[in-house]
Amino acid sequence: MWPLDPSRKEVLGFAVSCRVLTLVLQAVFNAIIPDHRAEAFSPPRLAPSGSADQLVEGLLGGLSHWDAEHFLFIAEHGYLYEHNFAFFPGFPLVLLLGAELLRPLWGLLNLRSCLLISVALLNSLFSALAALALHDLGCLVLRCPRQASYGALLFCLSPANVFLTAGYSEALFALLTFSAMGQLERGHSWTSGLLFAMATGVRSNGLVNIGFLIHSQCQGFFSSLMVHNALRQLLKLMGSVFLSVFTLGLPFALFQYYAYTQFCLPGSAHPIPQPLLQLAVDQGYRTAEGNKPPWCSWGLPLIYSYIQDVYWNVGFLRYFELKQVPNFLLAAPMAILVAWATWTYVTTHPWLFLTLGMQRSKNKKTLEKPEPGFLSPRVFVYLVHAAALLLFGSLCMHVQYNTFLVWEL
Repeated sequence: MWPLDPSRKEVLGFAVSCRVLTLVLQAVFNAIIPDHRAEAFSPPRLAPSGSADQLVEGLLGGLSHWDAEHFLFIAEHGYLYEHNFAFFPGFPLVLLLGAELLRPLWGLLNLRSCLLISVALLNSLFSALAALALHDLGCLVLRCPRQASYGALLFCLSPANVFLTAGYSEALFALLTFSAMGQLERGHSWTSGLLFAMATGVRSNGLVNIGFLIHSQCQGFFSSLMVHNALRQLLKLMGSVFLSVFTLGLPFALFQYYAYTQFCLPGSAHPIPQPLLQLAVDQGYRTAEGNKPPWCSWGLPLIYSYIQDVYWNVGFLRYFELKQVPNFLLAAPMAILVAWATWTYVTTHPWLFLTLGMQRSKNKKTLEKPEPGFLSPRVFVYLVHAAALLLFGSLCMHVQYNTFLVWEL
């Protein structure tokens, strides 16, 4: 995808080394440290487990905890429980594809073991490629290969590094998002829009990436605005913005519609194996075979909003509790870093901030060769993205997510 010059080889080698080290450490610590008994999702295993399956579980079982259990469950059984719909289908589909490539091992391993191997291999690949994509993006935006290399290396060493290897969707989402940003910087808006749409199918916060496309289109509009052709250009801009919103919103809308057909329309539910149905009874999980959930009667029936509210307790200032002080302290370094960077940038470029990055320079050389580094005008939209996620994450989300919102950009 990218020519491997010495700096890219360094980034790729470091990323692969981090993934291998993470896999080794998770196997060691998962064996010697007992798991915390939390009230987390833990479905029963339906497929018989042989000695080879037990070996895979012992080596890679540390990658399947917490949210990873949801992704593995969805890949194996589909969307059976209401709260499963908080996890978008892009990553489970990729895991199923990886398990399909392991078909020669199906006689030796059950499906879950194949999915665990897929998690280890695919997320290691995705995270290494994401580091390369971030390096490529940094070179385009910062115009400083050294800073781009540092950024990619720090991405591999982020506090949330384990999520890049575990059975979470972060690695795939980062790869798609960084690649889409790079394509947009090159002026390939169609390719960028497609990659952004795929990212939305992996994680819901991919919807925020609509801002990158709209900002780029508005920049193009103001930079080429001519008075005698203003109306035509404005209509073209409105059409482009509508197409961007439609393209990136389509995966989200289709997923919500699928949930609606399962829970709100009669006769659409899939049969559920008895052990999993018993789990739903024991744990109070809602299935499509029960009564219609309240969100079905909403004017805009979005299951995602309902799950975030009822199951995860996500909402404005809901996380501001005394017992969450340790989590605020955990998120503080990333929050301070983004806040300090935003303040530095805004005070350096106040007019650029006031014009939303749309200012037009009278100096053509400035347009062709913007100043390199973090204070480059090209950084504006990325900094706004980071600051917006920090503000929303701090006020409305579980605040520890801010520790990896920064590297997820």
